Amino acid sequence: MRLPPARRRRGVAPGRRRRGPGPFARPGNERYGAECRAADGGWCEHGTDPGRTGELMKIGIIGAGNIGGNLTRRLTALGHEVSVANSRGPETLAALAEETGATPVTVAQAARGAEIVVVTIPFKKVPDLPAGLFDEAAEGFAVIDTGNYYPRQRDGRIAGVEDEGLTESRWTERHLGHPVIKAFNGTYAQDILDRHRPAGAADRMALPVAGDDAAAKEAVRALIEELGFDTVDAGGLDDSWRQQPDTPVYGLRDGVEAVTKALAEASPTRPEAFRG
Repeated sequence: MRLPPARRRRGVAPGRRRRGPGPFARPGNERYGAECRAADGGWCEHGTDPGRTGELMKIGIIGAGNIGGNLTRRLTALGHEVSVANSRGPETLAALAEETGATPVTVAQAARGAEIVVVTIPFKKVPDLPAGLFDEAAEGFAVIDTGNYYPRQRDGRIAGVEDEGLTESRWTERHLGHPVIKAFNGTYAQDILDRHRPAGAADRMALPVAGDDAAAKEAVRALIEELGFDTVDAGGLDDSWRQQPDTPVYGLRDGVEAVTKALAEASPTRPEAFRG
């Protein structure tokens, strides 16, 4: 099938605040240094974007591993208000909080007031998330699922995927009880820090985004583009097998055209190495 090209980021919604520099852009910050300066249309050469403007959002991140930790770093650098949780408790996130200015919370608190919630935990742990997780989230909130099913390496055999033929994110959605948008599942964690680029840059990467909720997908795509990556609409959640592990787009570091082509070339047959 032919997949539509990425949409370009829109301006700030009326009535929403514009934000200034995130914590990484502060003079003297050890990670990026006082020499961090606006360049190339407002982008800092060390990876921050001190001149960024856009909607200030409250974002909850459940999981502080490689993806969750680096999303915390970049999102706080862009000025978003981030709450981050892991399975071991907020006291274990003190260093990340000190580095980024994010607020460490319990898993049960992570979605409170959040407009976007990122679930980035091992696939098999999704059913263990607390009931009522999203009860206090903001109206119209979106959920990003970054997960992958690794039956032989980590998760064991999961019948919903293996026997019912559910896509991985559809299985996750059923357990969460809320629509999810699949994104970042094939992204190298370090690329979130190192490979973001301004819109229009020749080497700007594109990420596939799948989901059924059009408004949530639009919000997630806008956030990803703000993070410094183009996006490609990969279809609905039942099409998200196109970006699961061992597909052509999984781990692909390329632009919109290449990502669109890779999605179209994917096979719906689950690779043997990713069967339980």
